[in-house]
Amino acid sequence: MNAPYARLMARMKESLQPENEMTLLSKSASAARSPSRKVKKTGIRKKKREPMLIGWREWVGLPELGVQMVKSKIDTGARSSALHAWNIRPFDKGDAPWVAFDLHPMQRDNNVVIECEAPVLGERHVRSSSGTIQLRYVIKTVLELGVRRWPIELTLTNRDEMGFRMLLGRTALRRRVIIDPSRSFLSTRRLNQ
Repeated sequence: MNAPYARLMARMKESLQPENEMTLLSKSASAARSPSRKVKKTGIRKKKREPMLIGWREWVGLPELGVQMVKSKIDTGARSSALHAWNIRPFDKGDAPWVAFDLHPMQRDNNVVIECEAPVLGERHVRSSSGTIQLRYVIKTVLELGVRRWPIELTLTNRDEMGFRMLLGRTALRRRVIIDPSRSFLSTRRLNQ
């Protein structure tokens, strides 16, 4: 491990450590002196998980959509995440808007088709990598990366022209991962060990 990377990892671990008792006491004492600031007493602090190390591309799962594995590019330059979807069909289920779409989870293979349905969270204008602005449906689903799972928002768009079927943006990854841009498929290796 090179020295700058080791220092970065040490700083990340240090920032995620729970604060000691003296720090907490001094913070609560200063909050008590300030009448405009409210202190919420919750008892025991929840221990934060250490960020997971991932590469610039990873295999991910979307279990709520029936997708076991799809190759995803990690893109910190993109705010939102995007999923390759075609044949997008909005419909109503009860009083809620839903969307049905087809997905080809494998790159350069249109033979495997997964039919998906999800509730619509909203619609969002997104600037694509070519500079054009598209109005896209936004859904919320669970992302499975290695052994961890968490909810993310995905925009639906046709990514046939792109190399990856899914793009994971920084909003979905924030505070959960550290990215090593020189490596690939680190979360998959953890599963196989």
